[in-house]
Amino acid sequence: MHTSLFTHPACLEHDTGLGHPECSDRLKAVLAAMESEDFFLLDRQEAPRAEIAQIARVHPLSHIENVLAMVPQSGHAGVDADTVLSPGSGDAALYAAGAVVAAVDAVARGESRNAFCAVRPPGHHAERARAMGFCLFNNVAVGAYHARAVHGLQRVAVMDFDVHHGNGTQDIFQSDPDMLYCSTHQSPLYPGTGDPAEKGEYGNCVNATLPAMAGSPEFRHAMTHTILPAIDHFKPDLIMISAGFDAHSRDPLAGLHLTDDDFVWATRKLGDLARTHCGARIVSVLEGGYNLRALASACAAHVRELMAA
Repeated sequence: MHTSLFTHPACLEHDTGLGHPECSDRLKAVLAAMESEDFFLLDRQEAPRAEIAQIARVHPLSHIENVLAMVPQSGHAGVDADTVLSPGSGDAALYAAGAVVAAVDAVARGESRNAFCAVRPPGHHAERARAMGFCLFNNVAVGAYHARAVHGLQRVAVMDFDVHHGNGTQDIFQSDPDMLYCSTHQSPLYPGTGDPAEKGEYGNCVNATLPAMAGSPEFRHAMTHTILPAIDHFKPDLIMISAGFDAHSRDPLAGLHLTDDDFVWATRKLGDLARTHCGARIVSVLEGGYNLRALASACAAHVRELMAA
């Protein structure tokens, strides 16, 4: 079986305005990096648009309607100071969530060994009833609950190595004992959540904080001693990755010092757990990463490792 790439041109039409770090050039850089010969065997799929009912497994219908109603006919509108909407943002958000749903379908049905979703806007800051932090709908959570509802994959583990804590995914998962949220992230840093004491109602939220200037040794120690054992103990039916690459040493929005090799190593370790517990099933979803060259290089290294798994 192959690795599948799910994306859609609509994700490029989410215009966040001049100078905004979460811009369409991010996705262009990622897709351009995957045009090399290394990715000749990558199975490329155009994502479908998510159905409202699929997103409503995670977000209240009233919230979904409110977010889509805020999309302007022209110009820009702001959910908050960081989270900007343009006329193309509604479709972009629906296709981003739809990519993850389709990726889960492909992996659950055995059509793909694993999958990467090259999408925007990102999702891990989107709480159950609040859009924030560049995020409108929580793409990875939509995929996780789709896996359960449609494919009977009851236990889903999400590993988030974005430099920012995924407060949204934690908010959605924290009262569900069959969803595991694990995160490595810089602290203190936006959004100010993710203290190790935040464990969820069932101990199903596992947060490993990293101080500014931390690099490979600290990240790999946190993964080896905290994150990977938690996933191993959980025995998931599916592993999902919130794949943010803003912990890279060249990223301008934070202060960690990871390299491409660290993302490859983490991907390999998660692949080992996926083979042990869930038939190698992994769905990875793009989150942050704001230095275009670093994002493209690290993301390509991540996908290359998925293809080798």
